[in-house]
Amino acid sequence: MEKRLLLGDEAIALGAIHAGLSGVYAYPGTPSTEITEFIQNDPIARQRGIHSRWCTNEKTAMEAALGMSYAGKRALVCMKHVGMNVCADAFINSAITGVQGGLVVLAADDPSMHSSQNEQDSRFYGKFALLPVFEPSNQQEAYDMMAAAFDYSEKIKEPVLLRVVTRLAHSRAGVMVGEPREENAINISTDAWVLLPGIARKKYDALIVKQDEMLMASNMSCFNRSEYGDSDKKEEKTGIVACGIGYNYVKEALAQLPEERRALYNIEKVSQYPLPQPRIEMLAKESGRLLVVEDGQPVVEELVKGMLGAGYNVCGRLTGTLPRTGELTPDCVAAALGVEAPEILPQAKNLAARPPQLCQGCGHRDVYAALNKVAEEYPDHRIFGDIGCYTLGALPPFKALSSCVDMGASITMAKGAADAGLFPAIAVIGDSTFTHSGMTGLLDAVNDKSNITVIISDNLTTGMTGGQDSAGTNKFEAICIGLGVEPEHVRVVVPLPKNMEEITRTIREEIEYNGVSVIIPRRECIQTAARHARERKAKG
Repeated sequence: MEKRLLLGDEAIALGAIHAGLSGVYAYPGTPSTEITEFIQNDPIARQRGIHSRWCTNEKTAMEAALGMSYAGKRALVCMKHVGMNVCADAFINSAITGVQGGLVVLAADDPSMHSSQNEQDSRFYGKFALLPVFEPSNQQEAYDMMAAAFDYSEKIKEPVLLRVVTRLAHSRAGVMVGEPREENAINISTDAWVLLPGIARKKYDALIVKQDEMLMASNMSCFNRSEYGDSDKKEEKTGIVACGIGYNYVKEALAQLPEERRALYNIEKVSQYPLPQPRIEMLAKESGRLLVVEDGQPVVEELVKGMLGAGYNVCGRLTGTLPRTGELTPDCVAAALGVEAPEILPQAKNLAARPPQLCQGCGHRDVYAALNKVAEEYPDHRIFGDIGCYTLGALPPFKALSSCVDMGASITMAKGAADAGLFPAIAVIGDSTFTHSGMTGLLDAVNDKSNITVIISDNLTTGMTGGQDSAGTNKFEAICIGLGVEPEHVRVVVPLPKNMEEITRTIREEIEYNGVSVIIPRRECIQTAARHARERKAKG
């Protein structure tokens, strides 16, 4: 055994490699990105040739991983929580096809929306798909759970969802790691993975039958455990259902209490789902009330309330005992437990807010400067934005964007607004987001001959998440023409201040064209350009 200092994401990645991983399929998204990056740079992964290229989006990642599983190999799918929405079709259906080689789907949730559009809780997807969910409470469990999850996936022939949160993904701790096992040999599934209704109905019945086994497994899991206080005053005791990272905050808070007060708390640690009902019922029997401590939405709190009935006192996020929104903190958990402890995370005082900004010298800045200049000539204009670092164009000094909803929405929202009669309707989308989910919207616009102007701001990378490869680099003109945009209305410009006259003229001309036009401002992200320059200098 060796001890290493690892991020939660790194512990997951190393645990997967050591569990005999053959391929990781992912689309970059904070806080999940570092998992794939670690695998790409790991010497064992390189030696073994573990597949680790970025996918175009989360749906293609899930489907490719299913293909690897079909061949009997172990595969990992990684994404942030909103990516679960993109891969949901394949994910839900994978529960019915089942798997051959172990398949783990990693969803990194982002409570408090540090870099996200919402506070979505991926545990709902596990319940929705009727699949087991693992939720580590610390970095050591994150490492250990990978082998356990792959083994369990192969045992029950189903995918396993592993859910982490930002605070665990991006914090470090010492992790004891073992030796890597060999990859699976090819062992192609002989089962029917064809979801025609007659086959799917039988497979769905089989999935329902597996639910009792999944419940038994969670009830017996080494990752779920019971800790009961010594006091025999049941009516005075608080039972705590501590989920994932919430368990650490509970233990930290209770450590502030004298021993006689700690005896008034019972804890049920939950890190494997479905919720271990017999354990929860025993906890309720031995406690006067229950507090559910979970990072994210009140998934478990609602389940426990339904399990125990209206007469039992269950509190948590729904009751206001814990904050309804935002991530858990040691301080809010201590307050919910009635523990008067020194403030662990003191709030900054007299500190002015500093909103994020586009980097100085960024090509997106020149795009917005030109776009705003032309858009002022059209009083009714609207600019529909998308997901990426260029979303910061909604903030001062540009204040250019009217919307930013989800990946790829800019083009289809501009189309819908144009259908309603809005002119001009302009979409701004990044290069990686365009190939992720913007291409289909552009095809809709072409087929409908929509009067929209699409700006694909191409910085030759996936900039927002750190400069990963972009799937469409050097292909955008061909893609747009292939989708049916008239070649003369696919225009490329270089976003630099010296080219402002050319850029504004191009934008004005394409707005006035009655149809679908695409403008591609292309200049490398200054961050990746600087990194590439350093790499060239290092090579001499």
